[in-house]
This record gives sequence, C-alpha cells and structure tokens, in this order.
Amino acid sequence: MIVVTGAAGFIGSALLAELARLGYGQLVAVDDFSTEDKRRNWEHLPLFQSVDRAQFLPWLQQNGRSVQFLFHLGARTKTNEFDEAVLERLNWGYSQQVWRLCMEHSIPLIYASSAATYGAGELGFGDSPEGISALKPLNPYGNSKQRFDTWVLQQVEAGQAPPFWAGFKFFNVYGPGEYHKGRMASVVFHAFNQIATKGEADLFKSYRSDYSDGEQKRDFISIFDVLQVLVNGMEQRKHSGIYNLGTGQARSFLDLAHAVFAALEKPAQLRFVDMPEDIRGNYQYFTQADTQRLLAHGYIERFLSLEEGVARYVRGYLQHNATLECG
Repeated sequence: MIVVTGAAGFIGSALLAELARLGYGQLVAVDDFSTEDKRRNWEHLPLFQSVDRAQFLPWLQQNGRSVQFLFHLGARTKTNEFDEAVLERLNWGYSQQVWRLCMEHSIPLIYASSAATYGAGELGFGDSPEGISALKPLNPYGNSKQRFDTWVLQQVEAGQAPPFWAGFKFFNVYGPGEYHKGRMASVVFHAFNQIATKGEADLFKSYRSDYSDGEQKRDFISIFDVLQVLVNGMEQRKHSGIYNLGTGQARSFLDLAHAVFAALEKPAQLRFVDMPEDIRGNYQYFTQADTQRLLAHGYIERFLSLEEGVARYVRGYLQHNATLECG
C-alpha cells in the first residue's frame, strides 16, 4: 500500500491521481473527508481505502507492515493561522507520531515542509542541514514547519529515523485542485477568475521602498513539477534529507499576471490593491529555492518555466473547470 495524508487537499489529491495514472495500486487516502468543498478532488480516485485523519494513527499501527511508502502531506496549511493549538496538534504532534510509526514499521517517508520556514530570507534559501536550525519564520505556520524540521534532524542524529526519509520545502505551488483554498489559492487561480468576471487582475501593493508594486518575487512552481519530484523520491529512495522544492528561479507577480493574460490571449489589465492587514507585517517579498542539493543528489528533470506552467494550467484545466485525470 502507498499512503497519502492530506489526500483531499491540493497536493495530496494531485499526487494520488498521478500515482494512479502511473499504474500504482492499493492507494490509501487519509484526511478529514467531511469537507464538502474538497470532494471533487478525491471522489473520482481509484482508492484501495480511505481512512479518517482521526483514525489514521491506530490504523497505521495495525497496518504498518503492509505499507510500502507514506507521503505525509496533511497539515494545517493556512499561512495566516494564528491558533497555536491547531498548529501544535496538526503540524507538530501528529507529524511526530507519523515519523515514529514509520520508524517502528520501517516505512519510507516523504513529508511536507515549507518555504515559509525561510522567513524574510535574511539567511538565504539554502537547505543545508547545518543552517536549518537558525532560520527565522515570519508566522506561526512557518514556525510549526521549522520546529518539525529541526526535530527531524535531531532524531536522525540520534539514529531514530525511517529507512528512507525526505522533507520537501514547498515553495509557491500552483495548479489544478486548489479551487477550495480561498485566499490561500495561487495568484494564477485568482487572476484567472478576476479576469473572467471583471476583465482585470488584482495584485498587492508593495509596502517596502525597495520593491515596486507587483515586483514582489516568489519561486512559483507548477504542481506537475512537484509531482515529478515526489514520485522520483519514492522510486529512487536515495539520499535522505530536507530539500527545497522550487524551480530555483524567482519571478515577480507582474510576470505571473502577464503569463495568465498571455495564456488567455488577452491584453494585460492590472489593478494594485491594498494588502490585507493580517498578512502585511509578515509578508515574504522574495523567495527563491536553492536547488543545488536536489540536483546534486540525482534529480535531472527540467522544471517548467512560469509561462509554460501557467499556460498548461489555464488552458488545460481552468478554462474547462477540470481536475487532474487519474488514468
């Protein structure tokens, strides 16, 4: 069995669809499946079994010997989440228990970290294990991911680890299946819908003198590239460690918006709007994955350019209100 937690979410459901498309069987989905606005992400998938998130840890204890691989992608993913108790339960304590059970049952593990751990980027974006403990996230969500990464490295140093493990620091992922994420959905998704309804796209104003409006930069990565990296990690099972998962190329939000208009074959019409106050003080103005370690450890596939990835998403999915196919 291959287990994916966070299976009803954006990346988890996309991964299950990709595994099914590649011919992998006995797929086990783990999540809180009561959320109706995520249903179309998973209801079409050829699942061997679905397990409620609250029942998963005892299920894994009982079935661990039959699990060939586990992707732990389930987490509280809202970057504006300030309820420390929720983050403590879902992003910290739950993940610790998953790690320990994978170690106990010798299950190879890939888990989701985040580029939010890098904070303002004052220490750079290198993923060398020696520098991880010094990172300074800007929000509680980033802190929860940073805390787990640091704990993982301590466990590894103590010899308490699964037979293979990898943590991937996801940068700004966009693609099919994010429709339910509300404010947390990508700017590609929001721009497409804004253009469809009012003919223009909104971008945040800048609140720093060294960045013009729309020139804030992120490392935008297509879900299609993310899936290739995750499947490659499962199939190769070499070089355990924490890795950045981005393209290695920062692009501006202006670039991204222009790519959406280009995919729609429309002239760009942009409006700059106030950034919500709840994220204004903790906003990352620049992220760019250092991918040297990922590439040095054998990943050789070319990442889609921003223009290629946006065009594939817009023309292949958003214009048709489509989800990822699974076979």
